[in-house]
Amino acid sequence: MINKKNQLEQQAEELKRIREVTGMNRREFSEHVGIPLRNLEEWEAARRKMPDYLLRMIKYYICVDKYLEEKSLKEEMEKEIYFEKNTDV
Repeated sequence: MINKKNQLEQQAEELKRIREVTGMNRREFSEHVGIPLRNLEEWEAARRKMPDYLLRMIKYYICVDKYLEEKSLKEEMEKEIYFEKNTDV
């Protein structure tokens, strides 16, 4: 069975790997995914546990973001979402 300290360290390593895949530093990554920098620092240092669902959501967000960029669809999707947001009345 994995103890709490090992869980924190595994979670921190996984979060760091995800961020490093993006090529972003902590500040850039925190702004990109909309997480306060202080929280990201605490999670990566394994001083605090982040909710498991949040780690899954970040992984999913980064994967989708990367896919859209590779397929040259990111800008199109952002325009579509922006258009929908500004036409809802």
